[in-house]
Amino acid sequence: MASPSQSSPATAGMTNAIGGPTTKASSGSGSASGGTTSSSGSSGTDSATQLLTKPRLQELVREIDPTEQLDEEVEELLLQIADDFVENTVNAACLLAKHRKVPKVEVRDVQLHLERNWNMWIPGFGTDELRPYKRATVTEAHKQRLALIRKAIKKY
Repeated sequence: MASPSQSSPATAGMTNAIGGPTTKASSGSGSASGGTTSSSGSSGTDSATQLLTKPRLQELVREIDPTEQLDEEVEELLLQIADDFVENTVNAACLLAKHRKVPKVEVRDVQLHLERNWNMWIPGFGTDELRPYKRATVTEAHKQRLALIRKAIKKY
């Protein structure tokens, strides 16, 4: 389910220019599939290039619930979603690095994409700056409760 922009030659050439190997370039070399490359076609690659394998997925599921069993179709779908997520993240990080006019993808490129598009922050990587803590918005009911507590404290 890769979008046309992901499988375009410009995108594959851009990621090669950045310095990272791409699965599109290697899987796109065989034109027996009619010239279209999809990430579902790359699921048949060896498990060394696959980030999440079926045994690892089953292990993760057992960590959450030891009695849970996934259907074969569900496993395939979850593996596909994970592959698509990684592929989209790498493509976006490559575009950010290209925008900064640098030859390598850095951690901050990945972090920026994850933060802006997925509202994810991976602590311990990248910048040393402390992220400001976002305080939860105070509701009106909470303000009223605090006022009652302050009023009760003043009486004593």
